Amino acid sequence: MKFVGNVHLVRGSALALPELMSLLAAAGIETQANPDIDVRTYPQFLVEDARALTERALTRSVSGGRRVFITIAANLTYEAQNTLLKTLEEAPGDALFFFIVPSPEMLLPTVRSRAQLLELSTDAHAGVVDLEVFLKATPAVRLDMLKPLLAKDEDDVRDISGIVIFLSSLERILAKRVSLGREGLEAVYRARAYIGDKGSLLKALLEQVALLTPRV
Repeated sequence: MKFVGNVHLVRGSALALPELMSLLAAAGIETQANPDIDVRTYPQFLVEDARALTERALTRSVSGGRRVFITIAANLTYEAQNTLLKTLEEAPGDALFFFIVPSPEMLLPTVRSRAQLLELSTDAHAGVVDLEVFLKATPAVRLDMLKPLLAKDEDDVRDISGIVIFLSSLERILAKRVSLGREGLEAVYRARAYIGDKGSLLKALLEQVALLTPRV
């Protein structure tokens, strides 16, 4: 396989990483113990993270081959995206950048215009909520379906990527079914708008989505 361009957007979460590694191997890039493959995961990709990525992109290859920078993030702040623009536009010829995000459509147009969308298999970015079942379910059942998204890990942190994937996927379905009305779609918009804010009430935002989205 040959990658077109230096910058690629991948829809999904860390679950997409094994498939992406397989594609890199198919392109002739060594993926085992390769010091030139840089994989980092962020709950939120900030300005300082963008600056650090730019600095790493300026270093030389250790193995003499291509350098690969894989960023997995639930959210990239607008400031971080703007900080990366010059690096992405003038990407070193031996560098490949991959940004695995729940919804590439949420990125700034200026970032998307500098990147290629790399579509992986649906399993690589499948959510934990079955949307067809969710749309047919009663509000009470929907609230139960959302519990895995609201669960916290041992570090008391929620999987924001999973929540964003759920909201983005639901938004795409509702946008195509305008006959259902806009109340549910507006609830999704609100949740997406505030999900990255510190102190945002994720449970209340998702409950609104569950209660206001029409049944089909």
